[in-house]
Formats: sequence, structure tokens, C-alpha cells
Amino acid sequence: MKLHNLKIPEEQVNFKQAVIQGIGQQRGLFFVEKFQLLDNIDEILKMDFIERSSHIIHHLIDGELAYEQVNKMVSRAFNFSLPIKHIDEKICCLELFHGKTLAFKDFGARFMAQCVKAFNEEDEVTILTATSGDTGAAVAHAFYKIDGIKVKILYPQGKISNLQEKLFCTLGENIETYAIDGDFDDCQRMVKAAFDSDEIRKKHNLTSANSINISRLLAQVCYYFEMASQYPDGNLVVAVPSGNFGNLTAGLIARQCGAPIKRFIAVTNANDTVPRYLINQVWSPNKTVETASNAMDVSDPSNWPRIMSLFDNDLDELRQVISASIKTDEQTYHAMRQLQQLNYIAEPHTAIAYAGLVESLTGDEQGVFISTAHPAKFIETVENILDIKIPLPKALAKVKGLENLSTTMTNDTSNFNKMLLK
Repeated sequence: MKLHNLKIPEEQVNFKQAVIQGIGQQRGLFFVEKFQLLDNIDEILKMDFIERSSHIIHHLIDGELAYEQVNKMVSRAFNFSLPIKHIDEKICCLELFHGKTLAFKDFGARFMAQCVKAFNEEDEVTILTATSGDTGAAVAHAFYKIDGIKVKILYPQGKISNLQEKLFCTLGENIETYAIDGDFDDCQRMVKAAFDSDEIRKKHNLTSANSINISRLLAQVCYYFEMASQYPDGNLVVAVPSGNFGNLTAGLIARQCGAPIKRFIAVTNANDTVPRYLINQVWSPNKTVETASNAMDVSDPSNWPRIMSLFDNDLDELRQVISASIKTDEQTYHAMRQLQQLNYIAEPHTAIAYAGLVESLTGDEQGVFISTAHPAKFIETVENILDIKIPLPKALAKVKGLENLSTTMTNDTSNFNKMLLK
């Protein structure tokens, strides 16, 4: 698999190098110039999820690993279900929260862990990543107690739900967590600054587990083929709750590889940099706003350059495949209540996707909205808005009363870098 740095095309790596290195020079993202169509799409769509996913990833990495090895990695990583729930005749929900940490990030994080275990040739690797909520838990659990791997996770203090925080800030061992006085963009900036330092990068053998790591994106491609296998007639419209835009990037890769998906709706909250860009063609991130869908509180999404690359920076072509929708908290709560009336309980991120989908479907289109998290991960909001009580899943009940082991820090980049160099 040949990948190049989107900022410095001369820097080229294979899949293994991209996984371990994480990010390129000048914070450039590694990406493929063009993804090739899969052969025998009809046959692939008829396979079960594990077999299909193994074929897809083997194809994406261009045979860099043997199919048998990929199949073992996929089987270990994707060891949970991904049901599609029918909401009405035209709309379904793809539930991606049945993994260990009850969020869609389990797909990417668990496959990345398999990749790092297979590729790591150093005595010790440090995974440094920022999270707006779910990535932290997925990465922490995927790499927990793996020999030779340390994990350092930064997250915005007070801006993720209590249960989200408890899922990854109570583990200890090889997992270190840092509560940053700031927002997710501050955390992301601090992580990128650490990667900019040759001294830090070499001292810790740094790699990243954000969706900037190509292994996570390739894993997410697989569930888009799963939903497409249910609706192979080419009229499928997918609504994606969008924050850092890795999830949408994976869907677009799937489409470029042959998944019969007609178009996508990128639904954001008040952090609306991308929708505004699609309207006025000016990239102007505002200060991050806190919303009810806090995992999407991202004003400067890292993966957008990859999406532009998929369309050769042709905004007109991009607009034919992607539309965008902005939802306020009140609109989000209204969508939660609408889904409740349809006998479906959703948390804010899932509800945002539903809201964007129902206003967009036309004619004979079939719609799927992506559910990225179990409603219990946002239990206070769900119970308050819907006036119900929901039981805690075992994974959350187990951590509810545990001590938070996080270190509190300011968002000062130089101080964080000094700490890493001690």
C-alpha cells in the first residue's frame, strides 16, 4: 500500500510505516492517491461481515499482509455485532455501539491494536492521542496491558460525560490520562505539537490513535459495506454525525472502492466549519462551542484534507456526493423525542444524524443513519430529555464508582512537551 503525505507528497510510506509513524512531516496526513475498485462487488456484498471485512482490508492494503493474517486480525478486532434496526419503511439505523466501550470507535481502535502488535519492532511504543469522548475509551481498552505499548490520552476537562470519562480514566497500568483545561481543539493542538518535536517523537517512539491513523480509517470502511450489503440497489443515503470527520472519510473510501452508496449527509452541531465551507468556500474555524453532542465539538476537523483529496480538491464534485446539515441542541432534543415516538431510544449524536436524514430523503431513496454510541453513555441527557430511566450496561456499571486517575493540566503546549521530555 503506497501512501503519501498530503502536505509533502515526496514523503511516501507503506501501510506498516503509516500505522507506526501515525502522522507525517509538518503534521501531514498519510493517504492514498486513489483507492481502487474492488473486484466482484456483488459476491463481496453477499459474504458475512468478517469474511467481507477481511477481503476489503486485504484489498485496501494492497496485499501488504497475507489474507490469512488479515482474517485473524479482523476476527479478533470485530468480535461484536452491528445490527441494523428498522425505524420506518424508508429509514434504518446502523448500531455501532455493541463493542467493549459502547461506541463506534471500537472498530478502529481494536483493529489498530492488532496492527501495532503485528508491526511493532521497537522495545516500546507510546500512543499519544486526543479525544472528545469515545476515542479515549476505545483506544485505552484496545491497548490495555499490552506489553511494550504506553498510551497517553488528552481530553477536555469537564466537556465529556462522566461515564465516558470513567470508561478510560480508571484503568491505570499502561494507560495515562490527562484532563486538559480547554476544548478538544486544544488537546488536538497539544498532540500535534508533540509530534512536531523530533526529540519527543524519538524518545517515545510516538504514534497516534486518532482517526489520523490510517489503520483506524480502513477498519471503519468495513461497516459501510455492511449497510450497503442490505441495500445494494444504489439508492442508499447515509447520514453521518460528524465531528473530526474520520467516520465520513471512511464512508467515502468505501464508496470509491465500490460500495453502492448514492450520497452522504454530514450532520454537525453548532461547530459548523464544514457546512459553512461548503456554502461559501472559506475555511474559517470558529472557537469551539460546547453542545449536547460533545463528541462532535470540533471546530478544526483533522480529516477534512483527506476528504478534499478524495475529490481532487474539486468542491463542485464533492457537493454532488456530500451535503451538510447543522443542528442546534434544541433540534437534537426534538429528534430524540421523535425517535422515542418511533420506539427507538437515541443519544444526541445518533439523534443529530437522524435529524439530518429525515429532512433530506427524496423519492425512492433508502436512508440509514449511524448510531455512534449507546444511549447510556449520555444517560443524564437521555433521561432528562426523554423523561425515562434507562439501565446501565455492565461496562458502565462496573466503572461508575471507580476513582478517576487523570492528571489535570493547562493547555500550555510548552509545559506538556517539557513533561514528555522529562
